[in-house]
Amino acid sequence: MFVSSNASTWSKLQLPGLVLAIAAIVIAPFLLTQTAAVSSRDAQRLVAHSLQVEARLSSLAADVRNLESSALGAAFGVEAELLNERMDLSRPRIGPQLDELDELTRDNPVQQRLLGQFRSMLDLRMDEVARMTDSERRPTTEEVATLLTRYPIHHLVQDINNEEHRLLEARQALAATAMRRADLLGWFALAAQLVLLGTLAWFALRQGQQRLQAERDAVLASGRATIVLDTVREPIALIDAGTRVLMYNAAFAELYGVDVDDARGQQLVDFGGGAWNDPQVLRRLTDVLTRGRELWDFEVTQRTADDVERIMLLSARRMVLPDSEDMAVLLTASDISAQKIHERQIRELNRQLEGKVEQVSDVNRELEAFSYSVSHDLRAPLRHIAGFADKLGRHIGDQADEKSTHYLEVISGSARRMSALIDDLLVYSRLGRSALRQQMVDVQSMVTDTRAMLDSNAHAENPEHRIIWDVGHLPVVIADENMFRQVWLNVLGNAVKYSANSEPARITVSYEQTDDGSHLFHVSDNGAGFDMQYANKLFGVFQRLHAPSEFSGTGIGLASVRRVLSRHGGRIWAESEPGKGASFHFTLPATGDIANQPEKTQ
Repeated sequence: MFVSSNASTWSKLQLPGLVLAIAAIVIAPFLLTQTAAVSSRDAQRLVAHSLQVEARLSSLAADVRNLESSALGAAFGVEAELLNERMDLSRPRIGPQLDELDELTRDNPVQQRLLGQFRSMLDLRMDEVARMTDSERRPTTEEVATLLTRYPIHHLVQDINNEEHRLLEARQALAATAMRRADLLGWFALAAQLVLLGTLAWFALRQGQQRLQAERDAVLASGRATIVLDTVREPIALIDAGTRVLMYNAAFAELYGVDVDDARGQQLVDFGGGAWNDPQVLRRLTDVLTRGRELWDFEVTQRTADDVERIMLLSARRMVLPDSEDMAVLLTASDISAQKIHERQIRELNRQLEGKVEQVSDVNRELEAFSYSVSHDLRAPLRHIAGFADKLGRHIGDQADEKSTHYLEVISGSARRMSALIDDLLVYSRLGRSALRQQMVDVQSMVTDTRAMLDSNAHAENPEHRIIWDVGHLPVVIADENMFRQVWLNVLGNAVKYSANSEPARITVSYEQTDDGSHLFHVSDNGAGFDMQYANKLFGVFQRLHAPSEFSGTGIGLASVRRVLSRHGGRIWAESEPGKGASFHFTLPATGDIANQPEKTQ
């Protein structure tokens, strides 16, 4: 608890500390740099001021010399327009330049004093120049010497220049100092800012790592929740107050044709190609959200994105979102289309049965009479033939020659074969006339039971013979269990029988679902096979492609298979090559499409 409190306090102080650090390292160096820059600009301004004084003083001295030399030339009688122009140019400039110098050096007492002396000397010299130029006579040598030596100004110009040079050097030194100070402050500010940036980068990296860890934890938690939600095979969606889909599971996306990776945020009516564009459904969902009502097993008919009409049971309840205080609706949908189809089929069958009870009773009576006739009128003579042949064999005993024994064996074998033919005919007749009792049939279990029985019989006949089975995953279908068991018994029995001469025998059973939803089964063996030009005879009554001496049988088994599959709405065909085994393929309609159909001619 103490550590948590310290961490909380530190977390609260981080932002103010960061602001203070920014103020200390960014704003303070900025202000200092600005101060140094101002000082540097002031120093530069003073240097420029000194240079301006020197320039103005040099210009003034040049004008004075220009005026004096022009005046001397004119006094000595030199008649030149150029001399007059030079005097006219220089005379009016001397006064303003002297006033400007006085103004520029007003802040320096030394320069003011020197300029006062310079002004006095200059006035006296200008008076001499004026007197010399106004006189009509030529000046004497003494007058010229007096002008040049009595009122000297060159030493005053030199003193003023020296003073400005001294000021200039001092000001340049001050400017250099200000520049160095500004550079130092700039480097210090740069270093401090680099330290701050490093600290901020470390802080941001640390915060980013913590955020990434938190995001990873959130993603893991969300992933676990999503996996759990996606394992539920019922469509589930979370709807907000604006009927927008906040979340949905894989079953919802599959049923309503979500063709994008993430369709969250879309309107519910945009899902399923308009399946949810039902005012009554939307009103019920709004009642759940606004009034807190719960919706249970509300039956609606929807045509989803795959253009299949489905009957759905909707349930919805209000809940609070975990990440906000907003309310949402948890919506679940159950597809009961198959149940409704079964119910309709049952009702239709019941109506048919109610109208045909008498007809079925008549047919049953006829079948009973036929069965009685076959069982008694045909079986009794066969039993007599078989029984007297056996008695005759015992009566003759050892006295029977080879022909007699052969004749007796033919009589007994023919009687047994006739009995098997009668049994198979009864089965064939019953398969074509008895009503279908459709129910859920586990084909996997049925094939396993049939395989066990065939293995046992094969082992009893030939213990050395090996049969290798490869049975794939098989579905649950809707069919008449007894009839469908007869299909597998005949098809697998043929595979075992006709591969008896192959060592080892290999029998493969596989399954696939076709595009229209039908069930397609495959049974292959490595047995004797047959010529495909006689394939149309396989499924006829008493049709055989091998001699009885090669393989036993009555030729009714595959005809019975065809009859059962025809009544279920399916079909059967075969592919083979002599000596390379055979493959039988047969189909059943998709679940819910089976009806008691008439036998088809193939």
